[in-house]
Amino acid sequence: MAVAPMNFVDLAPPVLAALNVTAATLVGAGYLFIRGKRRTAHRFCMIAALAVSTCFMAIYLYYHSIVGNIPFAGSGVIRPVYFTLLATHVVLAAVLFPLALTTAGFAILRRTDRHRRIAVWTLPIWLYVSISGVAIYVMAFHVYTA
Repeated sequence: MAVAPMNFVDLAPPVLAALNVTAATLVGAGYLFIRGKRRTAHRFCMIAALAVSTCFMAIYLYYHSIVGNIPFAGSGVIRPVYFTLLATHVVLAAVLFPLALTTAGFAILRRTDRHRRIAVWTLPIWLYVSISGVAIYVMAFHVYTA
């Protein structure tokens, strides 16, 4: 029996989750590198995290332009938990976009003082958005399916 190939709509959600895991890993590694004064490794990780997050956003927007909203199949007490997680994820993701660009811009301009000042906000938001994105994927596509 032949197995049908996956189409974009089926493939996008796990790819998006993988991109979120990758972004979180790169951001975390970038943080550890800068704490260890390894600026080149930090720079590499953060540029890669921006690239991965940009790929995520392009695929995410295209995917949702095709499928629209995904209904959540969970019921009971998990619904408010899921929607609270989703709401905080969406709001912080919207904040993260200009925040990450501003943080990167200060680094490019070698405004280290400003870069550090804003990075203390960017880092935890970026990690939260990436990790909560994976949690949302697992809940919506694996734990609570229709």
